[in-house]
Amino acid sequence: MWGIGKQRSPLGKWIDRSGYNQEDLVKASGVSRNTISKACSDPDYVPSPTVMKKILKALREVDPSARADRFWSL
Repeated sequence: MWGIGKQRSPLGKWIDRSGYNQEDLVKASGVSRNTISKACSDPDYVPSPTVMKKILKALREVDPSARADRFWSL
């Protein structure tokens, strides 16, 4: 079972529910593994606009309705 004992951000929770994984997001977005890991585990982390755009572009391949305000407080 995924997510047991891990602190997760809204992005991390979405990844856990969708069947997508962090490594897929790293490959699809071109963002570093460390940044994706932080974005998935730290609920207070807000990436730079450039990184946010890359992540959202990759997420929209799986879920076209993905919006930034769903994952980060803007």
